[in-house]
Amino acid sequence: MKLLALGAAAAALALLPGTASADELPTFDFTGCPAPPANADPGTWRCEAFVSEGKLTIDGQEIPLGEMRLTFSEGKVNGQYAQVFGALRHEPVRVPGLAGTTLQLRYGGYSDFQGNDERRGELDLYAVLRHPLAGKGCSIGTAAAPLHSVVHDDPALPPTVLSKNPPTFHFGVVDPELALPATRGCGPLGRLVDRKLGLPSPAGQNTFHQETYVQYKQL
Repeated sequence: MKLLALGAAAAALALLPGTASADELPTFDFTGCPAPPANADPGTWRCEAFVSEGKLTIDGQEIPLGEMRLTFSEGKVNGQYAQVFGALRHEPVRVPGLAGTTLQLRYGGYSDFQGNDERRGELDLYAVLRHPLAGKGCSIGTAAAPLHSVVHDDPALPPTVLSKNPPTFHFGVVDPELALPATRGCGPLGRLVDRKLGLPSPAGQNTFHQETYVQYKQL
């Protein structure tokens, strides 16, 4: 689920006229910011801290994902754009219709937060499922075979400048083409989860939404 919104947004957002006020901003946590690489161009690197509220719709069934937090750093190396992933934090959430089952998103090992005309960014994820009767490795996708999410701007939540100092923005992203495989490592419970959630579910049957706040910090 490609959660996120992304990096080079700053260039486009900086062109937006004026700013909008936010009634209540989340607290941004920069402790997960990765340091720039040793050969980074001085003065070009910053950390981006995201706070998102997401939901995943699988064939018409909605799973509220609650709060997700993500950090990464970006800048230039030898004059070329570069980025370093920091951390993804997501607390387990209850899965509607499956009593005692929780879902937690984890980073799948790949990210690209440099936005362009075709998409806002890309992120690999997998979802850990927990239940007293499920195996320890129960999941949708795995670290070795993650879900690949490509997110686009959500027309319902266009980018808005909330503050210029520190740079703070609000926007929405959506992935309407996320493909979801059947569960893995869940034992007999896997068949029940697959049936309840309609897994596997091909691209075009699922939607991943995020409403995101992001703040930048120079490194």
